[in-house]
Amino acid sequence: MEENKFNFSEEKEATNKEQTVAQSKEDVKKDAQGLFASISKFLNELLDFRDDTDRDATVEAIKNDIPFKGATAWILVCSIFIASIGLNADSTAVVIGAMLISPLMGPILGIGLSIAINDIDTLKKSLINLITMIVLSLLTAFLFFKFFPTADLMTNELFGRTKPDVRDVLIAFFGGAALIIARTKKGTIASVIFGVAIATALMPPLCTAGYGLAHNIDHFWGAMYLFTINTIFIALATFVVLKILRFPMLKYANSQKRKRIARLASFIALLVMAPAIWTFVQFIQQSGLEGDYNNFIKQEIEDNHELWLQKGIPSWTEKKITLYFNGEISDATVADLNNELKNYDKIKTFNLEIKGNKNRSIDKIADAYDRAIKNLDQKDQIIAGLQKQIVALQDNITNLNQQVESKSTKGGVSFTNLSRDAKVRYKDLEYFGYSKMLASKDFINIDTLNVLKLQWNKNLPDSLKQKSEGALKTWLLKELKEKDILILK
Repeated sequence: MEENKFNFSEEKEATNKEQTVAQSKEDVKKDAQGLFASISKFLNELLDFRDDTDRDATVEAIKNDIPFKGATAWILVCSIFIASIGLNADSTAVVIGAMLISPLMGPILGIGLSIAINDIDTLKKSLINLITMIVLSLLTAFLFFKFFPTADLMTNELFGRTKPDVRDVLIAFFGGAALIIARTKKGTIASVIFGVAIATALMPPLCTAGYGLAHNIDHFWGAMYLFTINTIFIALATFVVLKILRFPMLKYANSQKRKRIARLASFIALLVMAPAIWTFVQFIQQSGLEGDYNNFIKQEIEDNHELWLQKGIPSWTEKKITLYFNGEISDATVADLNNELKNYDKIKTFNLEIKGNKNRSIDKIADAYDRAIKNLDQKDQIIAGLQKQIVALQDNITNLNQQVESKSTKGGVSFTNLSRDAKVRYKDLEYFGYSKMLASKDFINIDTLNVLKLQWNKNLPDSLKQKSEGALKTWLLKELKEKDILILK
């Protein structure tokens, strides 16, 4: 039998291998699809909050928090006073306490809700109550900072509410989102509401605006800008979350009215979102400019120990950076800084204006330092010579006092020792004088009198003063071995 010229077993084996590989790929694909499906299901169960939403209770709860009268008004006034005191005392804890009792969040949520469900009546009530709250808050804070003693002090807590940045936008939006999600859940999460009240910080900007009305109008505009950002983005977050949850639109019997209200609500929503988006974009751009500017100053100037930067003034609108240096700046350094500026994307088109102080170059500063050291050495020598002269003068004065005392006492007790002992014995004694005086009663015979002049502490009672004078006189007679001493009043 002849041997087959073709080996079909190898072809069959290759075919089986390809089928096995294809089957393995299909199995892997099915496993991957199953894994992705499992992950998707897990994430959906983890993050989906639509099934746990109580729409009717949420709408009712938000509407109940909108009215502003009676107890709510007084709670707002009290919280404004507490926040103002906390800002003035630079106390974060007090400010947080004021934020927790503030009722400002109600009308803001009402605005977001009314726009989301086309409820024009709720929108009107929310806007009116919010404006009323703002006016009352500003008036209360203004009166406190205008008339309270020491309330004109600008503290860190106040200053921190005058310059909002992109972080305030993010805090307001995500805080508002957390709040409305907690409100829509069956069984409201109170801790979330308290946390949002602290994080979004609606009260401190209003109090700072009141401070600005009382003392600095620039601070007023900065604080009101921050409050506006918080309000808009909390309302925007409320609107977005309620739309995601598909809250039912309010139905009107009149179709024309429904369309008109829907258009009005859409227009108001656009008005709310447009400034919010514009503000967010502006903040992003501003943050990018400030970040590149700070990096440029840090890396190119502050890390260069040969450059003594005095101050830098960026002008974002004019696209100009002005740098002031202590010392003369060479043309090569100016050119190098201009080249380095082009490496920073956000500010590479800015004009760099460099101003050096030619009168304070390094050499001149070194000369001034040497002169200062020499002057200090000379002053030290002069002071040392003066100290020697003072010591010599003190010795001369002591010698002269001893000579005077020796002549006046003629071997008696030293006045210096006598006065010192008198002060030690009687601490309330403030003045002590002693001398011998010639006197005559008949203008013929002359007597020698011992005269004592005393002065006591003014707070010493008269009874103690008389007792002390008697004791001092007795002691002095014994010390001087005299028979009598005349005390002059």
